[in-house]
Amino acid sequence: MPRSLAESALEVLRVAQPEAKLRLSREIAADWRDGRITELGSASPPDRPARPERPFLLAPGAMPKRKAGGSAGRIALLHALAHIELNAIDLAWDILARYLGEGLPRTFADDWVTVASEEAEHHALLAQRLSRLGAAYGDLPAHDGLWQAAQDTAHDLLARLAVVPLVLEARGLDVTPAMIAKLKAAGDEESAGILEVIYRDEIGHVAIGKRWFDQVARDRGLEPKATWQNLVRQHFKGRLKPPFNQDGRLKADFPADYYGPLATN
Repeated sequence: MPRSLAESALEVLRVAQPEAKLRLSREIAADWRDGRITELGSASPPDRPARPERPFLLAPGAMPKRKAGGSAGRIALLHALAHIELNAIDLAWDILARYLGEGLPRTFADDWVTVASEEAEHHALLAQRLSRLGAAYGDLPAHDGLWQAAQDTAHDLLARLAVVPLVLEARGLDVTPAMIAKLKAAGDEESAGILEVIYRDEIGHVAIGKRWFDQVARDRGLEPKATWQNLVRQHFKGRLKPPFNQDGRLKADFPADYYGPLATN
């Protein structure tokens, strides 16, 4: 067993197979909560986590158009979400491996272990659902742009918090309710139920990101809202595009006066 939480997080980043990431995520979260891991520690994570041979990763512009409707369309949607959640596992552990050595408190570790363990369960739920539909994670190509935000913000915890939970995960709050409604309309209550679990947890993840962004900004003597807007302009290459799920974002304590001024139609 590694001596510290940061070293344990590094183990997750070094294993390629999703099943191993899930197993280690569960074990490390339990060991941290039960006091078998006590030290925060420090580590030097890789630029990119280890990845399985499949799915084949494509540039964003090279991704095939997702099929609409029917079981093939639902499989394509769930596969894309499973890929996002696998990246989310690594993003949470990377935050712990990369930044714990900067003197962050144990409450920071508590929060991001929670995020990592919940992202692991999300991937597991989606992989199980794919299996019941006669498919598997890795059957389809996947988007390779998801880790770019992590690489672009690796130099600074504040930049990482600005972009990953408060742009990328917050976008999930905007689009997931419509996906749930479409799955229910197609009669796929099981898949819709999985997305409802993910949606509820992601509100908490955005709230954790917002709380720690504000805390770290204030600790540096910075005004959080203006700092967030400046960092997003610097480090996020896409657009903040409405409509926004203001109800879900407010539940995460993420008000419109943060992101509204950056919105583009």
